[in-house]
Amino acid sequence: MSCVKNMNKRKFNKIAVLMGGVSAERDVSIKSGKAVAAALRKEGYDVDEIDVTSRELVIPPYIEAVFIALHGEFGEDGDVQAILENMSIPYTGSGPKASWLSFNKAASKKIFEKKNIPSPPYEILRRDARRTLPLPLVVKPLAQGSSIGVHRVMKESDWPAASEDAFKYGEEILVETFIPGKELTVGIFGDKTLPVIEIVAKDGWYDYNAKYSKGVTEYIVPANIDKELASKCADIAVQTFKALGCRDMGRIDFRMTDDGRLFVLELNNIPGFTETSLLPKAALCEGIEFGKLCSLLMEMAACGKGKE
Repeated sequence: MSCVKNMNKRKFNKIAVLMGGVSAERDVSIKSGKAVAAALRKEGYDVDEIDVTSRELVIPPYIEAVFIALHGEFGEDGDVQAILENMSIPYTGSGPKASWLSFNKAASKKIFEKKNIPSPPYEILRRDARRTLPLPLVVKPLAQGSSIGVHRVMKESDWPAASEDAFKYGEEILVETFIPGKELTVGIFGDKTLPVIEIVAKDGWYDYNAKYSKGVTEYIVPANIDKELASKCADIAVQTFKALGCRDMGRIDFRMTDDGRLFVLELNNIPGFTETSLLPKAALCEGIEFGKLCSLLMEMAACGKGKE
């Protein structure tokens, strides 16, 4: 596995972890950032914790590289990456363009169509547009994470409230066909796919409450699917990761029908990063403990051409 390197030859010592941010995912980001900072200190790094409270990013001059633990806008959308590029500061994860393509669901869908990546049928709606997709469906803001503003609509009477909530986060929303079946996710770390995780929410719907309420959701690692389907899932995950131009890490979410058809929902370019988050869970299944995962990602940090 080429992403595992000799940590005695560390590239960075004085590093910063960016957390918090200005998005609706601020609280989740603080949890990720605190966990990453603690892990990197145990690994021997000199760590500054930077709580990002505005789009004006201030990095102390002694910082050699940063670990981005920001979720949502000004974290996953490429803006903070572009600022760090201008500062010539190495950072973890994907570059500005790949981050934007991953975060903006309309942009991702266009790439999926172009590259023949299976994904649910969809349409992009403005407030004055008429919906044409039949129920059941899922409505999402174009640029949010952590299932914020996401609703499953099973009956017509639920549509007005669901769409109105999604519109709180932008002028356009994504509406896509609901795919019944299993919820799966595949993490990518360096050049390696991690074991497929099956997500089993108690009421069958993996929303914000199911993600962040203890005991509401079961995570099966590795997923209880046959090897052929797991391999196909990993292959599509890599195809998605490459199509969007990502690097270092990511998590690709799927729905799988009962007859084994796979549909990509999205790619999370900065997934949750506590010890109980999905990508770290999958890494641990491969024998990569949380601190090691964080330090290996820290050493992958790059800037400019290193992000191409």
